[in-house]
Parts: sequence; structure tokens; C-alpha cells
Amino acid sequence: MSVTFEVKGPVGWITLARPEAMNALERGMVDRMTAKLVEWRDDPQVRVVVLTGTGRAFSAGADLKQASAPAAPGEMDFLDAIVVFFNTLRAFPRPVIAAVNGLALAGGLEAVMACDFVIAAQSARFGDAHSNFGVFPGGGGAALLPRKVPINVAKYMLFTGDSLPAEDMKTYGLVSEVVADAELQARAQAIGEKLAAKSPLVLTRMKRVADEAADKPLADALRHEVLELRNHQRSYDIQEGLRAFVEKRKPEFQGY
Repeated sequence: MSVTFEVKGPVGWITLARPEAMNALERGMVDRMTAKLVEWRDDPQVRVVVLTGTGRAFSAGADLKQASAPAAPGEMDFLDAIVVFFNTLRAFPRPVIAAVNGLALAGGLEAVMACDFVIAAQSARFGDAHSNFGVFPGGGGAALLPRKVPINVAKYMLFTGDSLPAEDMKTYGLVSEVVADAELQARAQAIGEKLAAKSPLVLTRMKRVADEAADKPLADALRHEVLELRNHQRSYDIQEGLRAFVEKRKPEFQGY
């Protein structure tokens, strides 16, 4: 299997498993990951998703042997399919963690940027790499990288095609935490379980407001936050959280 899926407690794991090809994204992988995200989106037991890889790469990006293959009439081509995957990953209603185990290049970097935050192994490296092959990014490389790191850093990565180490990317703001290689999966699972203990409803609403805030004037973003709060005040979870606080116990959130 070129990609595997496993649910560990409340955490759904997507693991890219083409180590011999540096986990390059091919059509079957992309379609299966999109389908699994849609399935998990409707599964209240999966409260967090982790995306990771095997071997020395998280992902080296799209399989260029497939990138220019024509689609059958009436069907999506590979670019369409990979954009649908990135959009589905980005729009997943609950937290998505990138656990970056090695090289994250081109489409691999774009997949990382579609996640909510990034835990990286010490040996991980990040690069755009499209310019190395005369390829233009289509999954957010040029559009999103300047929103994730300072624009001069983004342009350096885009123009040179060079990769930068995890510690540098933490300094620039793309990576939230760097851990020893051997600790990556355990740390991602632990963070996933920590998030899963929160109200899934409040995390979904926080994610929606945070994702949309950058594209709104401040006043509109603040109005959106108040509207979400008004809706949230009608929820079971906020009442459960307040009861648990008063009763000095751990809340048991239900997600509604």
C-alpha cells in the first residue's frame, strides 16, 4: 500500500508509504486520502488527524511522471485531484497535524501547509523545489508560503529551490515544535490526544474563525468571532465545561 490509515484512540493517522519513491504523491494515493478524509469528517470518533510519512522523506511532492498525464474525457486530471486533496485536508473541520519525518518538498511542503500546525523531526527539511525542475506550483506553494513565513524567506525558498532545516523553519514560524526523530510519532499522538480531550465543537469553531480572519478586516473578523460565540452559547459543550469547572472535575464534551 502506498498510503496507510489507522485510528489510534481519537487520532486518525494517514501515513505516506512509498519510501522507495520518497513518498511522491501519485493518483491512487491522492484519491484514497481524499476519500478517507471525507469518511473521517463524518466520524465523530476521529477528533484529530495526523499526516506523516515513512523513510527519509515526508513527501518529495507530486510524482512528476504522472503530473502531465492527460485525463480521460470528463474526468479530473492529476492536478485537479491533488488540488481537491489539499482543499479537503485544509477544510477538515477538526485539527490536522503534520508530523514531518524527513524531506517535505514541493507538493509535500504544500501538504504540510494545508495542515493546522507542524511537529517536525530534528532531521526534517522543508523546501519548495518546483523551480529545480521548471515546474510551477499548483497546490499553494507560491500563494501560501508567503503567508506562513516572512516573504523574503518564502521568495528565497521559491526561487532557489533549496531546502531549509526544521529548526530554521521553527524560527520562521512554519514549524511549531521540533523533536528528536525517534520521538516524532509519540509526540504527535500525545498532542492529538490532548486536543481530542477538548470540545470538538469549540475547536471547529476556533479553526473556522482563525482560517478566515486573515482575509477579513479586523472589525469583520471580530464580528465573526462574536457570532460564533453567540452560537456556541447554545451548545451542550459550553454548559458541560462550565459545570465541570464549578464541580472541579474533568469535562466530558460531546461535540454539540
